[in-house]
Amino acid sequence: MTRALKKTDVIDPREVRAVLADIPDQGASGPERAEVTGVLAAALDRGHDLIRRDFEALRLNGRQAAALRCHLIDQLIVLMFEVVTGRLFPRPNPTEAERVAVVATGGYGRGELCPHSDVDVLFLFPYKRTSWGEQVAETMLYTLWDMRLKVGHAARTPGDCVRLAREDLSIRTALLEARFLIGDRLLFDAMTQAYEADVITGTGADFVEAKLAERDQRHQRFNDSRYVVEPNLKEGKGGLRDLHTLYWIVKYLYRVERPRDMVTERILSQGELRRFIDAERFLMTVRTALHYLTGKPEERLTFDVQRALADQLGYRDRAGLSGVERFMKHYFLVAKQVGDLTRVVCAVLEARAEKRPLFSLARLAPRRSISGFRVDNDRLTFRPGEDLADEPVRIVKIFTVAHRTGLDIHPEALRLIRRNLRLVNTLRNDPEANALFLEILTSPDHPEVNLTRLNEAGVFGRFVPDFGRVVAMMQYDMYHHYTVDAHTIHAIELLARIDRGELAEDHPLASDLIHKIASRRALYVAVLCHDIAKGRGGDHSVLGEGVVRRLGPRLGLTTAEVDLAAWLVRWHLLMSHTAFKRDISDRKTAEDFARTVSSPERLKTLLILTVVDIRAVGPGTWNGWKAQLLRDLFHAAEEILVAGHAARGRAQRVADQKAAQAERLPDWSPAAIDRLQARFTDPYWIAEDPDTLARNARLVAETEAQDRRHGIAIEVDPGQDAAKLSVFAADRPGLFARLAGAIAGAGASVADARIHTSSDGWALDNFVVQTEDGAALDEPARLARLNKALDATLKGRFKAREQIHKRQKPPGRRRGAFEVEPAVYIDNNVSNRATVIEVNARDRLGLLFDLAETLYKLRLKVYSAQVTTFGERAVDTFYVQERDDRKCLHPRRLKNIEARLLAAARGEIDSPAPGVSGPESNPGTGSDKGSETGAKTAPHLAQADTDRSAAAE
Repeated sequence: MTRALKKTDVIDPREVRAVLADIPDQGASGPERAEVTGVLAAALDRGHDLIRRDFEALRLNGRQAAALRCHLIDQLIVLMFEVVTGRLFPRPNPTEAERVAVVATGGYGRGELCPHSDVDVLFLFPYKRTSWGEQVAETMLYTLWDMRLKVGHAARTPGDCVRLAREDLSIRTALLEARFLIGDRLLFDAMTQAYEADVITGTGADFVEAKLAERDQRHQRFNDSRYVVEPNLKEGKGGLRDLHTLYWIVKYLYRVERPRDMVTERILSQGELRRFIDAERFLMTVRTALHYLTGKPEERLTFDVQRALADQLGYRDRAGLSGVERFMKHYFLVAKQVGDLTRVVCAVLEARAEKRPLFSLARLAPRRSISGFRVDNDRLTFRPGEDLADEPVRIVKIFTVAHRTGLDIHPEALRLIRRNLRLVNTLRNDPEANALFLEILTSPDHPEVNLTRLNEAGVFGRFVPDFGRVVAMMQYDMYHHYTVDAHTIHAIELLARIDRGELAEDHPLASDLIHKIASRRALYVAVLCHDIAKGRGGDHSVLGEGVVRRLGPRLGLTTAEVDLAAWLVRWHLLMSHTAFKRDISDRKTAEDFARTVSSPERLKTLLILTVVDIRAVGPGTWNGWKAQLLRDLFHAAEEILVAGHAARGRAQRVADQKAAQAERLPDWSPAAIDRLQARFTDPYWIAEDPDTLARNARLVAETEAQDRRHGIAIEVDPGQDAAKLSVFAADRPGLFARLAGAIAGAGASVADARIHTSSDGWALDNFVVQTEDGAALDEPARLARLNKALDATLKGRFKAREQIHKRQKPPGRRRGAFEVEPAVYIDNNVSNRATVIEVNARDRLGLLFDLAETLYKLRLKVYSAQVTTFGERAVDTFYVQERDDRKCLHPRRLKNIEARLLAAARGEIDSPAPGVSGPESNPGTGSDKGSETGAKTAPHLAQADTDRSAAAE
């Protein structure tokens, strides 16, 4: 085994000094600076290469690599100073003013230099600067720059340092870690003494508050959560800067020189010091690897680097968790550990009056005790000298009392709890402890506050071990924004907000239903457990059902409540999958969904669970279009479950829709309405809502009144974050794909499509259109561009593929980090009248166009399409028929469809279908005869939905 790298391996100053000495002087000016720079740069490169080699071979951790790089730069600066002051600008008879000290500050002063970190250098001069001193500083800086080092520099006197440190917190902090390198030591000592006497003395409490306020502002800039899936490991919550802040505070107050001195000062225990050192070592290792990987001072763990880092640092795949997910789980656990240490240090400082207490927002009158707990500065804590082993249930009870009173929990109490976490194991079957926990969980009054405290303290995962398994667990995709535990607690928070009526405007149906359900407790437990079985290598919905059946009775739920909660967890993806990936106007879709749900109570609770699950995924995952789809599915299923299928047959539904359309056309004569309605068959009336039917009628009438060959209508629907697009034109083969190409070519995205043909040969196609990122398409310029593209397409003048190619961009680093293997699922059981084809592929501009073009070439008619995206993955679902309006049934035909769509999903587009040319060569719906060259049917989509990643989570 190769021995560990030593400092003299990285750079031997004697050898470099000898090489420098061999450079001949160029007259009175000494040696050429370029030659000096070359020698030093070669030593720098050699040292860097050695450090990198050993780091990537895992013989060095990040802390060791940073220390070695720091030593390397130290020696080069010392050597450089010797040449500059001894040979380039010698001082035969120096004056008192011809003095300079070179000082390392910031991270460099602390002894930590990651591969691309700045080298922060302070040139310290006496009371005034001289031309000699400026020449020395300037030459050294230019040499460092020529060596391709990024240098942060300042030139000041000791007086300047004191004055600026008083005014600027960042300068005050940087000087706190100032380290002498070379030059006049007396100057450095004068600066440090003045800094100690005139800056630090008497300002400890102010410094602590300023640094903590700075930390809070920094957290807000970086999303104020340590559980975002692309964290900033330096500046984010729980990152390196938080550890630095703790150390700076203690150093400022107690003049400690090393982290282990915090034990001497009784700030940390030995165990807490080990956690501090372990956290720093891990974060420094990741940061060093990240710098090497990206070749720059990158601090954010974006998706495109996470997998490579996991591989480099030795994280391998395990059952249920990939290597990258294991790596990121380790990161989040460390971030949580940093939060624990922050609370510990703040508690100690506050107890010593070095930090002003941060009072709870819900202040009460001062009290000595409440419910058996002492109140200290409006925060609950345990009795002095209390042994939690005497009454372990108080570990859970303190959180419940905090919840009831609105009081915070004192950091010292949390510190005591963490030291006694093993006692939580004895509480799992304690009826009182379970009742106290359930009280917090099911309260509408901000349960997330104390659930988060329970989680941060490590109690949650101990008390509910299944939850402990998903703490800090992330899913490696662009859809999920938070770790599983953070997502779950956020979902409970949203549920409580709906319960309190705060989200009635955003979620009117859920806000109404939550007060009509029979068991709130079952719903809250279901939200807690809906993702609790992720990462176990199986279907987390099925496994989660088993967790609920074990956990529910323990928490005190009745048998009926356990059954409901278990069913909700088992089917928590059903409603989102059905609403977003199926044509809910197809009667069989609603019937199959209602058959699985089977009761109004399940339907109501499933709707609420689905809403909070989707919204808790992260910003941008919820929009008005999804809300409308869920409402439509709910009402369709409710009609079946409450009234029964026989109460409203197909004929009655068609009649009702026609009547509703007529009500919205008060200026139309009965004869005109009859003529219009006679042109469309039953599927049209069942598929569309009354507002769309009325909008279509006006479009048809206007187009024909003006004797136009086609008509286009676009109406923005702010409530659904989408635009409703309708096209009325003479039906022709390839129309749907042509329209899909025009929409993509105009830079828009199709979320839903319904394709209809009148009895007299006209197509009436309705689309729901959004921006490429799923936002509302409401800018006038974009709407005008879309209208122009559609008009040109219908006139045969729009080159869709050319326009899409111009708009297409590479997937980018983040999206390109994910591989989405295309998959095609074909099902003949979902619909009574159509074959349903679902295509999963990487999301990209023009994907729908490629798939629709392929369907046309396969001579399939598309009458409905649903499009949804989950981060980097798109799911496009088509309801198709053969030319004779039958399903696709022949095995070879199905195999051919699957193969062609897989190729299209990969972007492998073949030539136009035989016999099709000219403006009409673009594909779409058509009634041409289809070939019988298919193969096998893919798995039933209802089962495939369960196996694939969720729409809601």
